[in-house]
Amino acid sequence: MHIVDLRSDTLTQPTEAMRRAMAEAEVGDDVFGEDPTVRRLEEMAADRTGKEAALFVSSGTMANLVSELTHCRRGDEMILGDQAHIFYYEQGGSAAVGGIHPRILPNLPDGRLDPDAIEAAVRPDDVHFPITRLIVLENTHNRCGGAPLDAAYMGDVGKVAQKHGLKIHVDGARIFNAAIALGVEAKQLLTDADSVSFCLSKGLCAPVGSLVCGSKDFIDGARRNRKLLGGGMRQAGVLAAAGIVALTEMVDRLVEDHANARKLAEGLAGMAELRIDPLGVRTNILYFELDIPSLDAPAFTQRLAGEGVRMLPTGPRQIRAVAHHPLTSADMDAALDAFRRVLAG
Repeated sequence: MHIVDLRSDTLTQPTEAMRRAMAEAEVGDDVFGEDPTVRRLEEMAADRTGKEAALFVSSGTMANLVSELTHCRRGDEMILGDQAHIFYYEQGGSAAVGGIHPRILPNLPDGRLDPDAIEAAVRPDDVHFPITRLIVLENTHNRCGGAPLDAAYMGDVGKVAQKHGLKIHVDGARIFNAAIALGVEAKQLLTDADSVSFCLSKGLCAPVGSLVCGSKDFIDGARRNRKLLGGGMRQAGVLAAAGIVALTEMVDRLVEDHANARKLAEGLAGMAELRIDPLGVRTNILYFELDIPSLDAPAFTQRLAGEGVRMLPTGPRQIRAVAHHPLTSADMDAALDAFRRVLAG
């Protein structure tokens, strides 16, 4: 059976070009700063994001935690959304490892935090309160349907940060999806950010790795925190080589994933048992609600898997699908056919 696996864009496979680059990579000891392939990847990442420097790490979770530890001291506070990946899915690492206090604000449906609410959450200088140090944003926003945050919004938050002497970190796991959706370069979305993390191993198809980007001084501190977390890798150029291919060959093709996600959403919108707004699908992620009283999302996805289509239940009635390489328009047709079979019983 041909499987159409839409659970996540972490399911991408490295391309043949990546496999060749990994096999042929020139390497050295990265902890000593001597791996030329890692250095090249970091230079490319810094250029793409408009920052002075970058640091290669093993995962997006590590990238975010390294950034939080570098911006904040123990007992400091960071402001972030109640639907943020950092808050929801990263095991409370900022508190467990860094002693950083989270100040949670409600995400708006499009993933934004209200700038006025951010400003109202900034702590006054009072011995009773933690010190507010950091604002965390997510772009694109996973749990808010892959919504991209545009440069104008970033500017609004930047004004709040500047007024109060705060830093901004962007969890940009899918920042290139945001850039493609908005028709801009990623660096244009990051002018007001002090740091950004992004993943190579989601839509960009590399097998492993993320980057942290920021000022040179920030990255110097982040490198120390990477070591603290056990993230110092040695001949990491074998992995970084795939990341170089990801940045040079796989960014522009993200538009295909967005088109496939919209096609899937439009097809699902025509099914009476499902609830989805296809106009809300801006990138490669879509969420929809199941409107069948006798069947919940886990049971429905199990039946769907029996028809060769895998999706992720994210609530009693909610299901997520993520388009990614190498899935095609024909795979979206196959997924819609499977839905029709399951809904027909």
